[in-house]
Amino acid sequence: MKYFSTDKIGRIFILSLHPGDYILESIKELVEKESVKDAIVVSAIGTLDEYEMHYVLTTGFPPQNKFEHWKDKPLELAHIGGIIADGEPHLHVVVSDSEKAYAGHLEKGCRVLYLAEIVIIEVKGLNLKRIRGEDRIQRLTRIS
Repeated sequence: MKYFSTDKIGRIFILSLHPGDYILESIKELVEKESVKDAIVVSAIGTLDEYEMHYVLTTGFPPQNKFEHWKDKPLELAHIGGIIADGEPHLHVVVSDSEKAYAGHLEKGCRVLYLAEIVIIEVKGLNLKRIRGEDRIQRLTRIS
């Protein structure tokens, strides 16, 4: 087990997205525009009409993933959470339709139906990066 800590909280961003905006693309645009290095995504709510995600199917390596895509389907955005390390988001999402919920890794192509509101908290002093280990799995590490 590894863990990282800091007592240096930076800026807090509340990203307000409108119909037709794309979730991950907008988060990446904010990260680049505001030069956010490390942050946590703590909340997201809204609605989507296009959704792209993947989730793992196997326990062996390399993992097999299943990609799901919905288009012209109304979905409730219940949550997005994850870490932005060295400017790169790794985010998971929970959405639902009228029958069930879906969860997985957020991909490009998730489009806002009516609105989406996302809270991102910048953290300072961690200098995080994802490094691929000998087992070929990317792990979070701290760089000097």
